[in-house]
Amino acid sequence: MGGGMPGRMPGATPGHVDAGHASDRSSGPQSEGRSIGDQLADNTKLSSEIKELTGTAAQQACAGFRNLGSCVAAAHVSKNLGIPFDTLRSKVTGSGAVSLGQAIHELRPDTDAKSAARAATRQAIAEVKPRG
Repeated sequence: MGGGMPGRMPGATPGHVDAGHASDRSSGPQSEGRSIGDQLADNTKLSSEIKELTGTAAQQACAGFRNLGSCVAAAHVSKNLGIPFDTLRSKVTGSGAVSLGQAIHELRPDTDAKSAARAATRQAIAEVKPRG
């Protein structure tokens, strides 16, 4: 997989937000050289949206995610499927992390995990894309 593929989330490395594998994660929590915290500070609308989706302050909600897009996608999955955000976050971050799609499959086996992950990724891409 190469970076810069069309349809990829800005600043995301392959496999981060889509139903890819956790082992594809190779970068730190940076997007174009900026930390998640810096991005959230610059985008108060997105910070408010994350808080609304998760019930947690955006900085705290996104702690542990590799990039902002992954956090936003997980927040949407949580809201869309009624999965507690903290439960989902613990599956997709830290040691033993799995992909968003795999986490959905494990937590909601009756759900089409790939479609749910794709839908949340599309929502996240729309919200995270650079303002211009």
